[in-house]
Amino acid sequence: MPKLKVEELAEIRERTRRLTSLREGTARVRITIHMGTCGIAAGARRIMEAALREVEQRDLRDVIVTTSGCAGLCSREPMATVEVVGEPPVKYVDLTEARIKLIFDEHVLWGRIPEQFALAIGSERTL
Repeated sequence: MPKLKVEELAEIRERTRRLTSLREGTARVRITIHMGTCGIAAGARRIMEAALREVEQRDLRDVIVTTSGCAGLCSREPMATVEVVGEPPVKYVDLTEARIKLIFDEHVLWGRIPEQFALAIGSERTL
């Protein structure tokens, strides 16, 4: 493996810092990707990476992407819960990278719930 240059290390540090800040703190919106064993096997890592990419590319400071364990419906994984402050949380199921992008565009940015992917509205609240 070739040695890393100082500039490459600085970029890795900055990228890690940005991703860490997306997963900590409080914000207007929290997107929780359910990462139990079944979720990971179904592709939850790709869903998390896609959500983090959307937040980072749009340079949003009021959206947090975080993870949790199993949500209890293995057959509907990958799953995510979107919580907007002052609104009921929405649990989305059977996700793909394209679907999480649509959910991000519609629900997170415009407050319109794409019901075709919503399993439950208002079933839990952490914000």
